[in-house]
Amino acid sequence: MAAKVVTWQDWSDYFEAWKREIGMVGEHVGDYRFEARFDDVHPEIEFGDFRGARKWETVLEIPDQRIRDACEYLIAVQGDTEFASVEQQRALYDTAPSDYDFQALARVNREEMRHGYQMAYLLVHHFGESGRREAQKLLERRAFKRSRLLGSFNEDVDNWIDFLVFTQFIDRDGKFQLKMLSRSAFAPLARSMPPMLREESFHLGTGNDGIKRIVRAGKVPIGLLQKYFNKWLSTAYDLFGVDHSGSAQWAYVYGLKGRYDEGENPAPADRSQLNEHARELFVAEARQLIESANRLIPEGQPKLTIPDIRFNRRIGGYAGQPWSVDGRLLPPEEHARHLVLVLPQRADIELANAFMKDPAWIASKKALDAVGG
Repeated sequence: MAAKVVTWQDWSDYFEAWKREIGMVGEHVGDYRFEARFDDVHPEIEFGDFRGARKWETVLEIPDQRIRDACEYLIAVQGDTEFASVEQQRALYDTAPSDYDFQALARVNREEMRHGYQMAYLLVHHFGESGRREAQKLLERRAFKRSRLLGSFNEDVDNWIDFLVFTQFIDRDGKFQLKMLSRSAFAPLARSMPPMLREESFHLGTGNDGIKRIVRAGKVPIGLLQKYFNKWLSTAYDLFGVDHSGSAQWAYVYGLKGRYDEGENPAPADRSQLNEHARELFVAEARQLIESANRLIPEGQPKLTIPDIRFNRRIGGYAGQPWSVDGRLLPPEEHARHLVLVLPQRADIELANAFMKDPAWIASKKALDAVGG
């Protein structure tokens, strides 16, 4: 790849090369049109120290270089996650349980690629040379080389259980992040969010329905499915950032990233607890979804649970601490054994992969819809 991206056409050429490298060509993409899409948003800044002023239409209107840099970083991180998820899921097409699932995966991947395309468009068209460099990096890092910016997006997605739990919980974090950016003081970023959120809703539905389809079929042991919940939910907790985050506070002060419930919550924001607040809302939503799936499990059988917020954390105050999945502080040696028991191991992955050979491992979408799942 060239040392410097100098035009949008250059970036678009690299985008096409990236698609070919990871196999997102032909039937996976079809005639899908990659383009930047925008919707109208509230014209005034809605929170933070600039509340009531007009939103900034260009980088030149942003009143401080620090705000400009923070905005560029938020856009780059969001774009990085979009391209990473496609790289993680690129090998699942051959084991799709049905044509519906093949097309659902293809749609999810196309839309995630478009979301990355949208963020690159903002970087190239608004942020000058530094934005062009960041847009290029979006296509240089690789999830399968563990070089993406956030931990969840360097994890392997080995099979369809992985994929469906990923779309249920990691894409749900994505919904939270997009909604928090939807009121951004930088108008082009705020206008990018409504189309992305509409598309993201399909991804969440794919994951939520998929988990219910797994449970309804009754082939996959709940204990195995639980291990994938433990894997992805613990990484999702990290995606909300560190506790008492200074960068989250400044993003709020600057008006760049609001609370998830900004439009519905009349209480003043606790600026020292912004990441914690979003994570708590995420956990509450995840718990409701798990309870809904549990209603499909017959009486007397194990139920799915949500792992403790301190379990398997890699950033923040709980990073590296030996908390169990059910909230017990363990001795280090016992914790190491515990991780082997509650996270997918090679034998679990092989078992999950083996299920992919049996079409009955997951109920059809029609069967789920027929019972109001």
